[in-house]
Amino acid sequence: MNTDVMTSKQRSRCMSRIRGRNTLPELHLRRALWSRGCRYRLHYGVLGKPDIVFVSARIAVFVDGCFWHACPEHGVRPKNNREFWRKKLDRNIERDREVNRLLAKAGWKVIRVWEHEIANGLDAVVARIATKLEHQPE
Repeated sequence: MNTDVMTSKQRSRCMSRIRGRNTLPELHLRRALWSRGCRYRLHYGVLGKPDIVFVSARIAVFVDGCFWHACPEHGVRPKNNREFWRKKLDRNIERDREVNRLLAKAGWKVIRVWEHEIANGLDAVVARIATKLEHQPE
């Protein structure tokens, strides 16, 4: 039984407006890294489609939305259509773990950042990434 408060057409329009790239948290992080002198590639063709990639350092940065990646602090499971959302969000978590594992196996370091970390402590996130970059062997 569908308990959605929107019509199918309304829901489709709403979902189509959700961005997978160039989200505000991602843009804030990119600007802060760039202003600190950290140079990166965007959406580099490596497994999992990282948001930010430092190719020579082999570091992949993912900016994870609290809803879509089920943040333990802020992730809220929808009350409507529970089974659909449970499967979808659980699969996102599973995919994140698999991507982390495969990238690590291929010699990449993975940094995952929650959107709330960027909103509440951008400087700390930038420092965390910069520290990883500074500790790379030449």
